[in-house]
Amino acid sequence: MVAPQFDKFKKYFSRKKPSIQEIVREPTAGGVVFRRDDKGGIEILLIQDAKDRWTIPKGHIEEGETAQQTAQREIGEEAGLTNTEVLGWLGKIHFRYRRVDKLVLMTTQIYLVRAGGDTNAIQKEEWMNGIKWFKFQDALDAIEYEDIGKLMLLGMKRIRQENL
Repeated sequence: MVAPQFDKFKKYFSRKKPSIQEIVREPTAGGVVFRRDDKGGIEILLIQDAKDRWTIPKGHIEEGETAQQTAQREIGEEAGLTNTEVLGWLGKIHFRYRRVDKLVLMTTQIYLVRAGGDTNAIQKEEWMNGIKWFKFQDALDAIEYEDIGKLMLLGMKRIRQENL
């Protein structure tokens, strides 16, 4: 009759998630996309993912593509902006997450990208909850990932120093 006492503790020791079976590396690229508003202020484009987190447009590097080409392609696919200019590399971020029984190690190359043409004609993809131009400070406040925020600050420094 000792067993029933231990039943209430099983929930603390039972494995709900399968153990990690594989480690997967996923290279991605994206961009801190900016434009000037009608007063000359800087605005940053952010997308809102399916979990309501604001971030920058980014995606997986496809075979035969450079990271820079991926950044431009993803900005076109995710925001509908095709008139863009990559002005330089800002840095890379690393993060990891679990996908069922896989540990995914993701490295994202981030570029500073100027949007041209009709920048108001942005279009979100179906999986997104939102897409919007933010004043720079508001974008910093909204961004969910601290490392991307740091690279946004580097991008803003470059925009000011080079009068982009």
